[in-house]
Amino acid sequence: MEFKGIITPVITPCHEDGLIDQDGFRTVLDHLITEGVDAIIIGGTTGEYYAHSMEERLDLLKIGCEHVDGRVPVVGGTGTLRTEESILLAEASKAAGCSGILITTPPYSLPTGRENALHALAVERSVDLPVMLYNYPGRMGVTMDEEYLDRVGRSPNFRAIKESSGDINRVHLLARRYPHISLSCGMDDQALEFFAWGAKSWVCAASNFAMAAHRALFDACVMEGNFEKGRRIMTAMLPLMQVLEQGGKFLQSIKHGMTLLGLPAGGPRLPLRPLNKDEKRELAQVIATMNTTIQKIEEEFAS
Repeated sequence: MEFKGIITPVITPCHEDGLIDQDGFRTVLDHLITEGVDAIIIGGTTGEYYAHSMEERLDLLKIGCEHVDGRVPVVGGTGTLRTEESILLAEASKAAGCSGILITTPPYSLPTGRENALHALAVERSVDLPVMLYNYPGRMGVTMDEEYLDRVGRSPNFRAIKESSGDINRVHLLARRYPHISLSCGMDDQALEFFAWGAKSWVCAASNFAMAAHRALFDACVMEGNFEKGRRIMTAMLPLMQVLEQGGKFLQSIKHGMTLLGLPAGGPRLPLRPLNKDEKRELAQVIATMNTTIQKIEEEFAS
């Protein structure tokens, strides 16, 4: 598997009682495929893996891969506190039919670069599948540093890195020193910069409900190399990105964005709480304005 295009970390719909809505999950997967997603991640941060039991995570991998049935590649998330559990999830991903796996840093333990690399290598060697790394120090506590990248980069299975540090110097480092590990945009408000530095994929949570906007920006920059058009589209998308990030209610906003489309989502699992009425209204207005603006930009450049 090559990690290219729009890769959506799918949400996990829930019923009112907090239990996973398995039929809703299938509906969301169909929605993403119909919208033209290039690949799907099951068990990513947007999927609330951290709030799921191991049994739930294994069930979602099995259900998801069975339902997708090869229509697009599926990537299995392996993030856990313990290497042994990450290996279990990697093996389950392979058994379910995933085309690749997502490896992140085990949170809370703060491993050294060497320890973190040995964790990743143990997970990768257990299944021999293509790997996308996920560098998110804001949640995991440490960065996938140069020692880490030097060690894992020796294996051809480590093919991409979703960079979510927010540090633009990391983008420069990865593009210049580690070109063999494909750069993937993991920081939405820096998408234009990622594409300018050669990113070939975008792991974007908001593509759960706004695929057309994300596709428009990706295609303008990556497929067409038209950064004038890309800057216009990015300008139209920035208000949404700002709303998603403000107040620490990113996941809640993603799920409500799905609800606005009439898709199953439900609220986040505790301890998170749904958006209030004002936040819902603001999100709906921002999405509507963005969609209208991007449609006009597309029409202008097509004429």
